[in-house]
Amino acid sequence: MGRVLDNIGQALAQYLERPMSGYEPFTPSDPHALAATLAPGDVLLIEGNNHISGVIKYLTQSTWSHAALYVGPMPGQSSGDGEPHTLIEANLGEGVVSVPLSKYFQFHTRICRPVGLTEHDRERVCAYAVERLGLDYDMKNIIDLMRYLMPLPIPARWRRRMMALGSGDPTRIICSALIAQAFESVRYPILPKVTLMDSRLARREILEIRHSSLYAPRDFDISPYFRVVKPTLEKGFDYRKMHWADLPRLRDAAPQAPAPVVEDVEVTLVPGLDGMPRMRSRRRIIAR
Repeated sequence: MGRVLDNIGQALAQYLERPMSGYEPFTPSDPHALAATLAPGDVLLIEGNNHISGVIKYLTQSTWSHAALYVGPMPGQSSGDGEPHTLIEANLGEGVVSVPLSKYFQFHTRICRPVGLTEHDRERVCAYAVERLGLDYDMKNIIDLMRYLMPLPIPARWRRRMMALGSGDPTRIICSALIAQAFESVRYPILPKVTLMDSRLARREILEIRHSSLYAPRDFDISPYFRVVKPTLEKGFDYRKMHWADLPRLRDAAPQAPAPVVEDVEVTLVPGLDGMPRMRSRRRIIAR
């Protein structure tokens, strides 16, 4: 019976991960600028184009349906063409895997960078994710997977709970849970639950870390502790150098006539009022 449930879960996972037709990113990032801007510890948000992406975007009312952690080139991990794996992500049906950055060149992406994270804690966050490579999901909880097939409207207060697996397995169906756990390991906040405490002596704020299964990709975007980094602006941006479709490029524009050249061509001697010779020059304008 367990094997049957596992097979059904795998079939559902494959369907939910299947790309939808007609996807076209509105503003894909420049691959070179994206690769040059990312730093270890950055969270890369992806728009996504599969069936589960559409559901997650609906449940979170956000553009982002997937998140990956950038850890830098990983020794011994590369794609078929030799490109090193630099991202760690958790995928439905695959579990925790490493992938190259080029996997998301065609997608609309956003970089979220933790502000003030020390170099030591940055290394710990990346190491936490690397150590969990190979972890898999518990596909026997079919009810949890079938939540993503429900086309019915979901009340806003239930949407976040809809994304959490209830099986109690350490791995979660939502990719952002792994990243949330990595930052929790160094006590770095994402969207902590704030409780105001009133007293006669002082007013304090008590921060409580949310359960990792309740985090969504959108949370890194709206977190007050992560800075949005845009590759196009990081290396310098000059709007005057943009090429607009309704204007010709400089190399395609009609050649402009050069400025005319004025040359002295001859000098003559003429008598002055006192009878003495005077110099008179004639100038000729040459158009080139």
